[in-house]
Amino acid sequence: MRNSTLRRALAGCLLCVMSLAMSVQAEMQAPTDEAHWVAAWGAAPVSAGDELKAQTVRQVIRTSIAGSAVRIRLSNLYGTTPVTIGPVHVAKSAGKSAIETTTDRAATFGGKMTVTIAKGDSVLSDPVALPVAALEQLAVSLYLPEGVKQPTVHGAASQDAFFANGDATTEEEFPAGEPEDRRYFLTDVEVAAAPASRAIVIVGDSITDGVGSTENRNARWPDALAERLQADPALANIAVINSGIAGNRIVNDGAVPYRGPSSLSRFDRDALNKPGVRWVLLLQGGNDISASDVLKQPEQKVSAQQIIDGMKTLIARAHAKGVKIFGATLLPRKGTEFPAPPTPAALAKREEVNAWIRDSGAFDAVVDFDKVMRDPARSGHLRPDYDSGDHLHPNDAGYKAMAAAIDLAWFAEGK
Repeated sequence: MRNSTLRRALAGCLLCVMSLAMSVQAEMQAPTDEAHWVAAWGAAPVSAGDELKAQTVRQVIRTSIAGSAVRIRLSNLYGTTPVTIGPVHVAKSAGKSAIETTTDRAATFGGKMTVTIAKGDSVLSDPVALPVAALEQLAVSLYLPEGVKQPTVHGAASQDAFFANGDATTEEEFPAGEPEDRRYFLTDVEVAAAPASRAIVIVGDSITDGVGSTENRNARWPDALAERLQADPALANIAVINSGIAGNRIVNDGAVPYRGPSSLSRFDRDALNKPGVRWVLLLQGGNDISASDVLKQPEQKVSAQQIIDGMKTLIARAHAKGVKIFGATLLPRKGTEFPAPPTPAALAKREEVNAWIRDSGAFDAVVDFDKVMRDPARSGHLRPDYDSGDHLHPNDAGYKAMAAAIDLAWFAEGK
C-alpha cells in the first residue's frame, strides 16, 4: 500500500513538473508585444483604389530579416468610411497564390478575428506565432465581409495580388483569375527579431519602388540590398524597408501623373516611425524636377533650391530622432519620354541638386548612383545594359548594380 501511494505521489509530482515545463516552454515560445519588434517589409499607402466586393485578397511579401513571430499593419488611410476586415490569415507562400497549409495562422486584432478600421486610421495585429526566415515569402490573406468602396492601395507593387470569392483565407490555392499589380490595405510586416536587429528605410520614387524590374521576382534594388546584407553574417540582422512610391515627390503632394503624399508630409509615418529604424536613405527629387516641365500650375514648379531645402528639412527631422540619413544622387534622365522629355532647364536642375548632394556634407554619407548608372559613351544617359527600355528605370541588372554600390561599412557596429 505504501509503495502504491508513493508511486502515485511521485507520478503526481512528475505530472506537475511536466506541466510546469510545458507552461514555461509555451510562455517562452509565445510572441509578446514586449518582444524586439523590427519592421521587415513595407509598402507605403498611396491612394484609394477601385471598389472591391465581398471577397478575399491574398498578397505575397518577402521578409528582409528573420523573426520568431510576425505582426501586420492594415491601413484605411484613403478610405471614406470605416472598413471591416477579417478573418485575416498569414502563411508561408508555396508560390503564386498557394500557401503551405501547415503553416497557416490566424491573425487577430485585440483577440478578435475581425477588425473595423476607422476612416484614415490603421491597425496593428496581435503577434502571430509564425517563425520566419530572412528572405522568406509569406502570404497574407484578407477577407472583406462587406466589400469596400475605396480600399487603400499601393500601386506599382511588382507583385501579384490574388482574389477569391467569399472567405477563402485558409484555402491552399485560389482559382485561376487575373491578378493585380497592387497592394491592398497591407502596409507593414514586423518580426520579433534578435535584440541587435535594426532597419534601414529607403524613401524614394518609382526607381526605389522597382518599376522596370521583373514582376514577382523581388528584383527591386532594395531587395538586392537585403540579399547583400543577408550574405554577410555580421549584417544579417539589418532589415531593409522599401518606402518608395512611383511618381512621388519631396516638396509637393500628388498631382497626376505624380502620386502620393510628398515625402515632407509622409516622412514620419513611412520612415521615422518604423520600429527598429536606424538609418534612412533618400533617393528622390527627379519627379520634383520633371513636374516643373509637365504641370502648369505655378505652385507645382519648384527650383533646385526648393528641392535642396526639402532635403535639408528631411535631414534635420531624421537627426532629431537620432536616425542617420544617407543621400543618393539622381540617375541619368536624358532620352526619357515619360512623363515628358527633360528640358535643358530640368537637366540643369538635376546637375545642381546632384552637386549639392555630393559636396554639401549635409547627409551622413552619399552613394553616387549617377556615376554608377550613367553611360560613359553618352553623357547624361542611362547605361544601355542597365536600361529597362524607357531610358529612365533600370532593369534587374541595373538594380543589382545600385545595391552593389552601397557601402556596407555604413552599417558596421557603432556607426
